Formats: sequence, structure tokens, C-alpha cells
Amino acid sequence: MNAPILQFGTSRFLLAHAALFVSEALARGAAMGGITIVQTTQSASSRARIAALKDSHGYPVHIRGYDAGSVVDRVIQCHAVQDALIAGDDWPVIRRAFVDHVRVVVSNTSDAGYRVDERDSSEVVEDEACVPHSFPAKLLALIHARWRERPEAGVTVFPCELVQDNGDTLRDIVAGLAGQWSLSTSFVDYLRNQCVWVNSLVDRIVSQAIEPVGAVAEPYALWAIERRPGMELLCTHDQIIVTDDLRRFERLKLFFLNLGHTWLAEGWLRDKRDPSQTVFDAMNDPLLRDELEGVWNDEVLPVFRSLGSKDEAARYIDSVRDRFLNPFLGHRIADIAVNHEEKVRRRILPFLELAASESPGAMQPRLRSVLRAHGVGLDVTGSLL
Repeated sequence: MNAPILQFGTSRFLLAHAALFVSEALARGAAMGGITIVQTTQSASSRARIAALKDSHGYPVHIRGYDAGSVVDRVIQCHAVQDALIAGDDWPVIRRAFVDHVRVVVSNTSDAGYRVDERDSSEVVEDEACVPHSFPAKLLALIHARWRERPEAGVTVFPCELVQDNGDTLRDIVAGLAGQWSLSTSFVDYLRNQCVWVNSLVDRIVSQAIEPVGAVAEPYALWAIERRPGMELLCTHDQIIVTDDLRRFERLKLFFLNLGHTWLAEGWLRDKRDPSQTVFDAMNDPLLRDELEGVWNDEVLPVFRSLGSKDEAARYIDSVRDRFLNPFLGHRIADIAVNHEEKVRRRILPFLELAASESPGAMQPRLRSVLRAHGVGLDVTGSLL
């Protein structure tokens, strides 16, 4: 196992996004190398994907949808994954490879993946056979093992979780855990300053898994990466943008596409609709479509007008509408509704706080009603009650 890229997570999203980008870049000689995937959970489906990745010569990504008005329907074979391991079974191997070979870490551990498990303690940094439970503790143990042998060589960390300032947030959680474990100040300095923690935003709808491993995805894809001194890019790709203004990309995606998904999931849960209902189905229901269009145009767009980016936001709404109307993607709202409570707090609440500061005259009765339904109240200034 000598791949320079370590990917935490076997999600279909990463298989059709970061790993696919690396695969396409490798074919052009524009990637630093291959990927080792690490499964962090004990789910049977993830184990099956790991087994398939070990036994296969690549996996398919089926790209289906529209691009500039033309139908796209093609299958790409992804060859970036060189090894696939299970944290609970292969931890000493993973630690050794992290020390010797890894230069870049990529993660997508769900919205709840940054939570620290109370069972994790400082013994995981000393005992190579001790497997941490939570993702932050796993990452801390690996970085500490590397520091002990290579204190001059940091790593670049690219979190892909949909968390604002995800790189900074993950760094502070991991550093905070290092403080709880009373690890040395020289190590914490290495963790914070020698390692590069990169904020980034990912945008691609990956609607279905292909069994035993693979994914169905739309043609649209974006990985917006905030420029950081000293960071190593895992590859160059047309759909990767390095930017000094990440917030611009974050606001558009979070408050139109992701908020739109969460709005649809809220109604689906409330009305106990058919488990098989897809985003495409909802967009072709006049009532549901009108509700979503009302949220976009009456509650979200006016805030972007106040920010001076109304035209860009209107164009983005058009693109999201086309993506939601993609008939080739069976994007089930039931899948979107996973971790719904967390998504409400990370998508709708920040938008209403932005609206209160940037467009205090704008009203968002629909979105405020969602927060109230989840026990979150705001006063007239947008502050939590």
C-alpha cells in the first residue's frame, strides 16, 4: 500500500467525484498517484464495496443527464483506487502507510462525521493495535504516528463534508482532541501548521449506487478549493477550481441546491409520502414544484439581491432546476432525508442568519416554519431564541 492519497469513506459520492477526477487525471499524467480507500464503519454495504474494490479492476461511473442541452449517457471506468482497507481490520497497515506514503487525505464522512466518540481516549496514539472509533480520533492517531517519525513532513487534508469552513473546522476538532489527550505542544504546532487543512466545496448529484461498487451521477460536477499556502493538489482537472473566494460558491450551492433538497425532504417526511419518490417526481408535481420555486424566488433570491449577486444567483437557480429535472437520475428523497435534523441546522439556519444580517427587510415564512417544526426559533434579528 503505497498510494499517496488516502480516502476516508466508500460513499458513492466520493467514488463518482474525487476518485473519478483522480482516475481521469492519471490517464493524462496529471495526478500525484493512486488512492487507498479506508472504510471507517462496520456496515455490511461498505464491507461489500471494499471487497469489490479489492477484487475488481476498477469500477463504473455512469454519467447520465444533460450538458448544454445535449443528452449525456456514458460509462467511465474508474481506475484510481489501488487498495481498499477496513479500519477495524487493517489499522496497523493503515498507520504504517500513512507514515510512509500518504501526502493527501480526502474525506466524506457524512454531516455527522466530525463528532468525537466518548469511547476514544489517548491510548489510540500509543497502541498501534487500538482502533479509534470516530473519524477525528482516527485522523489524529494517524497524524501523530507520522509526526513521531517524520516531523518535517505534513499532509494536506481535503474534507468534502458539507460543513462551512470544513478544513478549518476539522483542524480545530482534531487539535482540540489533541489538547484533551494532553499531547505535546510541538505536535499540536505540527498538526496546525505543518499539515495543511483546506476548505473546499463539492457539488455533484450522485443518485444511485451500482452494485457491488460504482455509481450513477449527473454530468455537472464542481470541486471548489480554497487556495492555501503549501497545499498539495491531488490532481488537476477541469472540474476542480482553486479560488480565493470560496464563500461565493458555498452560498450558491448551500442555499439553493442543498436547501432545496432539504425543503423537499421536510415535506416528504411531514406528509409521509411514498418511499420511492424521487426529486424528479417531486419536480413534476405542480404543488410541490410551486412550493420549492416559491422558496427559491421569494425567500432566498432576495437575499442574494441584497448581496449584489442577483443575476448570478438567478442563473444558478436555472441550473439547479435543470439538474432536479434530470429524468435519468433516480435520486430518492428518502436518501436526502438521512440526517435530516442536522441538515436543517446546517442549511436553513445559516441562511436565515445571513438574511437577517444582509437583508433584514426580507421575510422567509416557509423556511422559518421548518425551524419551528424542529424546535429552533429565531427573533426578528435572526438570532436564536
